[in-house]
Order: sequence, then structure tokens, then C-alpha cells
Amino acid sequence: MKNIAVIGAGTMGNGIAHVFAQNGFKVNLIDISESSLEKGIATINKNLDRMVAKEVISEADKINTLANITTFTQLEEGVKNMDLVVEAATENIDLKLKIFKQLDAVTDAKTILATNTSSISITQIAAVTSRPEKVIGMHFMNPVPIMKLVEIIRGYSTSNDVTKLIMDLSLKLGKTPTEVNDYPGFVANRILMPMINEAIETLYNGVAGVEEIDTVMKLGMAHPMGPLQLADFIGLDVCLSILNVMYDGFKNPKYAPCPLLVNMVTAKKLGVKSGEGFYDYSTSRKAEKVAQSFIK
Repeated sequence: MKNIAVIGAGTMGNGIAHVFAQNGFKVNLIDISESSLEKGIATINKNLDRMVAKEVISEADKINTLANITTFTQLEEGVKNMDLVVEAATENIDLKLKIFKQLDAVTDAKTILATNTSSISITQIAAVTSRPEKVIGMHFMNPVPIMKLVEIIRGYSTSNDVTKLIMDLSLKLGKTPTEVNDYPGFVANRILMPMINEAIETLYNGVAGVEEIDTVMKLGMAHPMGPLQLADFIGLDVCLSILNVMYDGFKNPKYAPCPLLVNMVTAKKLGVKSGEGFYDYSTSRKAEKVAQSFIK
């Protein structure tokens, strides 16, 4: 496998493109927005500069990595003659099903179709294609160039050959692939999101403040980042979406999103990407607590 297409130039998409390109793969980075592509390439360039400054890679490595990436705004053109397509669009089931229907229609029959979904059923996504045996989950962790784990999720029909191929491919990227089965949230988010949700409930119920909750988890549990800060980093809308997928999938009230999380997403306080979440990331009030204003 030499030719890789990545759909979506956002946080996950540009990170996935970066990692493939840095490891010698030819990458087509696809997004409907030219400005998103420009922003994605700028992010890759910035991250490569950090790696050069830390002497992790050379300036020549950076140049070669960028040369391995070509951008496209047209899906059909970008996925032509690809060995693997990795979808990294927004965590929205309707959007993903639409993309996979399109991919099935315009890619070669040999092309493997992967999704970077963090919670949505691989089996459901595969069912809209004529090649469910070639559909698989590749759930990279954020930030992709740094985090080692890739959850490899088999759908109901994913073949052994495709699973082995994607496991081996992940090793070539310097990652640690871990095979899991197709249930809502998989492993990472099935454990992580209830913890984040419980931290939000703890805040909502007035047990402690934002910084106090994060401090307890960082110093008491040796977490590198507190759960509320991590939620801001992931995106509160993404957290809500994942919790809703698990709640709908398991019909278990323990996965029901905290009302505070729902209110904050409704108010578009999404965390780092919106400039404000449980902390304020604006220039004037960086890292001040803001979530209390949503608590009655």
C-alpha cells in the first residue's frame, strides 16, 4: 500500500495525512473547503517545524513530508487509484454514511475504506457499501503525530486479510495497533467518555470547581490532563456526540450526557476550538473558569 487518501483536513485529518506522508506514503488530502485545506497544510507545516526544532526530524524530512501531500477539493478526483481511503470527517453518522456511499461508487473495487470514527458502528457504515469486507475502523488518537495508539475496529464482515493488512500498516507508521470489536465507543471512548461525563456531573452538582476537579485527577490519579481540560481539547460537541452514540446503542442511563454538557454545546461553548469551554482560551482571559455560568 503506497497511495493513501484522507478525507477531511481538520484536526484529525491533517494529523493522519502528516503521519502517512512522514513515513513515505503518497497522500491525497481531500476537503470540500479550500480554506480548510490551506489551514490543514499550515498546521502540518507548523507541527513539522516543531519536530525540526526538537531535532526529531531533519529539514530535509520536513520538505519530503510536505512534498508527499497533494490537496483536492473534489472527492472523486482525490480518491482515484488509491490503495486506502481514510475518512476523518465530522463525527456525524448521516455524513459518514453519505461519504461511504460515494466512496463505494467512485473507488476501485480493491480499495480499502477506513473510518477514523471514535464511536460510530463500523458495521453500520460498511452496510451502505458493496464491499463490507473491505471496510474497517482506524481510530487514531489526538494529536495524531504524537499519540502511539490506533484502535483497529473490525465490522461484522471485515475480513481477516484486511484486518491484518491495516494492523501491519499501522506498525509501519510507528503506531501501536490494538484490535477491538465493533460496539459503541469501542474501548477508548467507552471508558474515557463516562469518566469525562462524571467529571462534568461533579461540577454540575457543585461538589468542586473546574480547576479543583482537574487538579484532583492530575495529582491524585497521575493523569497528564484533567478531564474537563481534556474535554475542552477534544471538543465538547464531540464528547456529546460520542455519549449520545453510546446512550442510543446501549440504552443504559449511565451513558446519558450531563445537562451541563448539553447546555454548553447548545451555547456553542465547545472548548479550545471555539475559544471557550470549561476554560476560557481567549487572549484576555486564558484558562479562566467559565462553566459555572451555565449551572443553575
